[in-house]
This record gives sequence, structure tokens and C-alpha cells, in this order.
Amino acid sequence: MSAEFPVARLRRLRRTAALRRMTASTRLHPGDLILPVFVKEGIAEPAPVGSMPGVVQHTRDSVRKAAHEAAQAGVGGLILFGVPAVKDARGSGADDPEGIVQLALGDVLSEVGDALVVMTDTCLDEFTDHGHCGILTDDGEVDNDATLERYAAAAVAQARAGSQMIAPSGMMDGQVGAIRAALDAEGFEQLPILAYSVKYASGFYGPFRDAAECAPQFGDRSSYQQDPAGSAGEALREVRLDLAEGADAVMVKPAMPYLDILRQIRDAVDVPVAAYQVSGEYAMIEAAAANGWIDRERVIMESLTAIRRAGADMILTYWATEVARGLPA
Repeated sequence: MSAEFPVARLRRLRRTAALRRMTASTRLHPGDLILPVFVKEGIAEPAPVGSMPGVVQHTRDSVRKAAHEAAQAGVGGLILFGVPAVKDARGSGADDPEGIVQLALGDVLSEVGDALVVMTDTCLDEFTDHGHCGILTDDGEVDNDATLERYAAAAVAQARAGSQMIAPSGMMDGQVGAIRAALDAEGFEQLPILAYSVKYASGFYGPFRDAAECAPQFGDRSSYQQDPAGSAGEALREVRLDLAEGADAVMVKPAMPYLDILRQIRDAVDVPVAAYQVSGEYAMIEAAAANGWIDRERVIMESLTAIRRAGADMILTYWATEVARGLPA
């Protein structure tokens, strides 16, 4: 090759694993990861979720063990989803002081203390008998403002039970403002809110609905979750509204199908940005690996690295504990 046209020797820094590790521009840390866990009322043993190999509906005892293992691995946080024994139209279990999430909060906090951030999903779909994320009108529509009252009550109940971060996921207009006002009025001004600001009406949630037993009994959630074909401008508007209402951090859900949105939000705001690697993303990788079609561990790490590179400061993933054990502290 003529010296006039020198070849760029990009491969020099890729020759060995040590060189690649030393020069990597994207790194995962155990503290970046948040473990979603499901805890179900009234079961004696953990119940495997068929569509999510390796994931279970926990008992109150087993969720303590899961939290302990996550903390030992250095995982940054844990988010609780509750599955009550009894559901009704208003989702009464969401703000019941003896509800499964509030009781599990006490269990987990007594086990791990401040070793990781114990946060709570704040919504109604796990608690309603119709499976929608709010209170319904007589004609079956979700009543936005009536639902805000229920979210505020649930957030306060979770705060009283010890939640260290409230994560409203229902995609109601004004939900962050309603929750912030309720928390402040009850003396929880210092409790942060991680808003599910950009949550799409996605087909990737199916296995989660098995785990949380919250599939809608009619219709879908397209009237309140974002349209997958929507613009980045719409997503940014949702984020800015939530920040104006008092959110301390924001989330994009799902993660991998929306890495473009994640990147644009990361570039636009100066607060922590989370991404949720949802149940369908998890289940597809596990299923393909079980069939021998992909290298499981390699694809898990590749997927998480892509989410981190796109701008996520925090990643909610069902592999949090497993992956954290293999990462440098």
C-alpha cells in the first residue's frame, strides 16, 4: 500500500480481549441495573412464570432472598410489582396498608436496608379486576382524573411503607404532578419519582402480563400508552411535562425497539434516564437460547451494552442479579 494512502489500522486495538476491555467506550456496572420482582399474595412457594424462564412470582419469604442476592451482587435497585389475591374495579389493594406491595416493602427493607434502592411501581393494572391502569367510566373508558386520585393514594401508601422511589407507570396525564403534590402534603418531599414518561403500547409486554396477572379483560391500552409509530417529539413532550410536574428521573419502555428515542431523550435532558428491558425482550432471548439458536450470555450482554450505549443511566432487567455477578464492581 502506498504511503500516500496509509491504511487506518483500527484492528490493532481489537486484537486481544484485554485490549478491547481497556479501550471500550461503553461499560456496564452492577449499580446501573434494577431488578424487577413480582410478589404474589397467598402462595406458599415461588410460582414459575411459564413465559419467562427463570422468573417467578415470589412469596414474601422468597422475595427477601431475591433482594438479598441482588444486594450481594451489587445491583443498584429493585422494583416491586404486586399480585393481590383479590382484585376489584378500583384496585383497592394498591393503597391498602396491608396490601401485598406494602407488606413486601417491609420485608425487603428489613432484609437489605439501604444496600440497594427499593422502589415501587405505582399503577392500578395489577390490582383491578378489569386489568386496565385506572378507574373506568360507565362506557369503559379510563377516567383520567379519577385515576390520578387513586395513584396519589397508592404512592402515599407506598411511601408510608418505606418505598425509596416511586415509579408511576400508568401514563395518565398529570400523574407525576398529582403524586408529587400528595407526597409533599404528607411530608415525603424528599422521596424521588422515577416517571415512566415514554411507555409505548407495545406487543412486548405479554409475558409481564402473565407474571403480574394484569392482562386487560377487554380492549387494550392504546388510548393512554404511546403509539409505537409516534414521533420523538411526542416522547420528548411527555418527558418535559413529567419533569415540569416534579419527576426526578425518566424512563423509556420498552428498551431495544426504542433505542432511537432513548438516545434523543438522553441528549435532551439533564436528569437520569432509565430504560426497561421488558419481558418480551427477555423471553425472546431465553427462548432462542433454549433452542440453541444464539449464545445466551453473549446476547444478554450485547443487548444490555446497546441499551447503555444509547444513553440509559439505569437499566431495568430481569437478568440484573445474574449479570451483576459477572461484572467488575
